[in-house]
Amino acid sequence: MADELNPSVMTQNFIHDFIDEDIAQGGQFQGMTVHTRFPPEPNGYLHIGHAKAIFVDFGTAEKYGGLCNLRMDDTNPTKEDVEYVEAIQEDIHWLGYDWGDRFFFASDYFEQMYEYAAELIKKGLAYVCELTPEQFKAYRGDVNTPARSPFRDRPAEESLDLFARMRAGEFPNGAMTLRAKIDLASGNFNMRDPVIYRINHMHHHRQGDKWCIYPMYDFAHPLEDALEGITHSLCSLEFEDHRPLYDWVIQNCSVPAKPRQIEFARLGINYTVMSKRKLRQLVEEGRVSGWDDPRMPTLCGLRRRGYTPKAIRNFSERNGVSKASSTVEYAFLEHCLREDLNETAQRVMAVLRPVKLVITNYPEGQSETFEVENLPGNPQAGTRCVTFSRELWVEAEDFLPQPIPKYKRLYPGGPECRLKGAYLIKCVGYETDSQGHVTQIAAEYDPDSRGGDPADGRKVKGATIHWVDAATAVEAEIRLYDNLFSDAEPDSGDKDFLDCLNPGSLEILSGAKVEASLAGVRAPASFQFLRQGYFCVDSKDSAPDRLVFNRSVSLKDSFKPKT
Repeated sequence: MADELNPSVMTQNFIHDFIDEDIAQGGQFQGMTVHTRFPPEPNGYLHIGHAKAIFVDFGTAEKYGGLCNLRMDDTNPTKEDVEYVEAIQEDIHWLGYDWGDRFFFASDYFEQMYEYAAELIKKGLAYVCELTPEQFKAYRGDVNTPARSPFRDRPAEESLDLFARMRAGEFPNGAMTLRAKIDLASGNFNMRDPVIYRINHMHHHRQGDKWCIYPMYDFAHPLEDALEGITHSLCSLEFEDHRPLYDWVIQNCSVPAKPRQIEFARLGINYTVMSKRKLRQLVEEGRVSGWDDPRMPTLCGLRRRGYTPKAIRNFSERNGVSKASSTVEYAFLEHCLREDLNETAQRVMAVLRPVKLVITNYPEGQSETFEVENLPGNPQAGTRCVTFSRELWVEAEDFLPQPIPKYKRLYPGGPECRLKGAYLIKCVGYETDSQGHVTQIAAEYDPDSRGGDPADGRKVKGATIHWVDAATAVEAEIRLYDNLFSDAEPDSGDKDFLDCLNPGSLEILSGAKVEASLAGVRAPASFQFLRQGYFCVDSKDSAPDRLVFNRSVSLKDSFKPKT
């Protein structure tokens, strides 16, 4: 089996077919090492959709024994911050990938980009345009009408002078732009003399106030790839219509390399949104506790909820890489986590909604221990001791004063039930408070049934019930999470995604009881609470004197693979 952070090489896909052809045909890629890059914009935290891009970029380099750069695409200072830069690095390392010494910032190339823009002006392939944003939109044309600009034939010398003065800060925001001179009648509107530089008097998180003009992404990105020697620039499908511009920039600037852009479909998941703008809105409006809220699709949120790198990488691998856009069921992501935790998570007992169970015929003051396997069927996982005494905690739902049809748990006069790994018991009564709420259950045990294992051959009509010893139990807070949105497509049509928020996405249970072996556990420890699901220690709020557990995923698997 592959190591958790170093799984087997990713499955062959159409991107690899293209790369294989490039290698076989030689030409510009002959003898070159396959070199990819992951270029996130540091204006937010990475989410599960980015995990697919990371998997494709780093996984492709891994497959071919090549290289993958990490590059911060910080060409837009509006929302960029060093906080996001550090978080991005942490998330990628957590997934198990590394970029070595190949960590770059697009802003490091600003001077070279400026020189390439000046080169285009000198070649008559770019010009300074003074159309206002409103005029630019009005002059854009349509499928039957070419775009136009009265500044298109401006002399190169004049554009060079104005471009230099733009850089010097002589003009306000929006007064001028630098446009590539390509084809105003192109059917691809991205080629209708696109803007490649704009004025923006804003402080940059790395460059300070050195620059007040910034390159547009479609101009900067191919230059960054070429300057870093990227062979294959792997992008999401929305950049397919931008590829002609990517190639135009590479062909007309004297760059040291000629990368090939290949597009693949982004990852879509139901019951969530993956727009960084919308995720930021959720955070800034306080609708979630932060970027790492366990209900968020961010990698830090998923990590805090208990997702593992292996589960996310398996999810990315099994979704495949294609040109066809599709939406994946959130249940499949949960399925991948459940598969991983089923093999690794220690089994323990925890009572989420406790009620006291008193075994009336068990000697007062007596206590005993049971040795249980941490991971049944896996001796290497070791064992632990669980204490047992006269008073226990059991789930409130495991008792009914009056049974309903087919109810096989505790009720007065009901069948024998098994206390998991301990004894057989039979309910003999209960107590209530003044409001009629059950406060205590009375039961008798069979001293000859120690072990309580169905393998003993004794037929019992009642259910097997988990429990914790009241004398040694540790109190904990339990957080039960559901989908953040109640609508499977909160981002579709004319919907306001905020109207689709699920009011029941978080339930907090205080006063839960967990077995003593969990005292002092720390994040990122994960466990299977018997009959309840998989839970992890909360990495932010849990402390040795205040245990907080997040439910990562339930035991029930709702994912139905297509046949």
